Amino acid sequence: MPVLFALGFRPFFLLAGFLAIVLVAAWVVVFVGGFAFDTYYGQLGWHSHEMIFGYTSAVVAGFLLTAVRNWTERPTPTGGYLAAMAALWLVGRIMPLFPETLPGWLIALVDLTFLPVVAIGIGVPLAYKGEKRNLVFLLLLSGLFIANLQVHLDLLGYGQQPAGSGVFLGLHIVILLIVIMGGRVIPFFTERALQGVVIKRWPVIEWLAPISALAFLCSELFRADMVVVGACAALAAIVNGIRLASWYTNRFWPVPLLWVLHLGYGWIVMGFCLEAAAAFRAIPPQSTTHAFTAGAIGVLTLGMMARVALGHTARPLRVGPAMAVAFALVNLAAFLRALPPIWYPQWFSEFVILSGAFWCIAFSIFVAIYTPILTQPRIDGRPG
Repeated sequence: MPVLFALGFRPFFLLAGFLAIVLVAAWVVVFVGGFAFDTYYGQLGWHSHEMIFGYTSAVVAGFLLTAVRNWTERPTPTGGYLAAMAALWLVGRIMPLFPETLPGWLIALVDLTFLPVVAIGIGVPLAYKGEKRNLVFLLLLSGLFIANLQVHLDLLGYGQQPAGSGVFLGLHIVILLIVIMGGRVIPFFTERALQGVVIKRWPVIEWLAPISALAFLCSELFRADMVVVGACAALAAIVNGIRLASWYTNRFWPVPLLWVLHLGYGWIVMGFCLEAAAAFRAIPPQSTTHAFTAGAIGVLTLGMMARVALGHTARPLRVGPAMAVAFALVNLAAFLRALPPIWYPQWFSEFVILSGAFWCIAFSIFVAIYTPILTQPRIDGRPG
């Protein structure tokens, strides 16, 4: 069995790293007018769909297939099964590029099959072990599937909602997943790395953090009055801001694998702040998305992939200067894409190009450093 298919994080983190570069580089080239291509999703639809249901789904799959094995001490897909899952994901990325050749229903079928296959891969060990606490991840995967289905139904002419609504739903299900998982792993990683540090956990805040994120999502889905939407967004920003502040210690700044996760969670707070401002018409409504996508998702997934890959290949949990630069660049990319265009729209194109360049450099560094790590055996000789 090739080492690449020894555990879920290996193929999916590697594929996600490459896709992160391709998606943004291609979009920047299209944006500046140097290239145009047709896809099943359209150009803008391809960019938004693939960032959520392509890139992010790969990272989520790699993380859950690895974590569930640890939680349950039961096997998750490896070898040929895992290779087939990775191939299914990859084919789902390639097929939409040939809308004139392939029927839409076939493109949709292949793309929609991936998340249920992942759910089965983690659901069997979770059910066997009776892991009720972690069954929430099956619900979230189901929600992602429904969001993706909404996109495809609209594109095939059967939808009651536009494809963009499905992408929005998928995005905020991912944010909810990050709020839940981030609340577990960021304090845990911080305490493990910094001897003597004890992270405060306030039960009310821990309960309200995901509830407030879900409340915002529901207020948008059910088209609540904008005052209600704004109030829900403000509540989510305040609660998650308090949560993030309770995790703070100035001792994590010398440790890139920690500060990247804390900054990544900070982008969730920023995203909800922008949503509140947009609801009360302080900023344009289209200004909120990239704090969540380039910021929360981009920064946190890069940090998590870097940390998980080291831990599960028995390597020391530290990165060199190059990865620290990558972490800084992905934050800078998120900043340039999310915030300055709000106040300086006349320089929008320049911000998009700079942001895209920094993003691509950050993920190129990750791919260059982590390809050997993801394709070589654990250094302690154990399987995985």
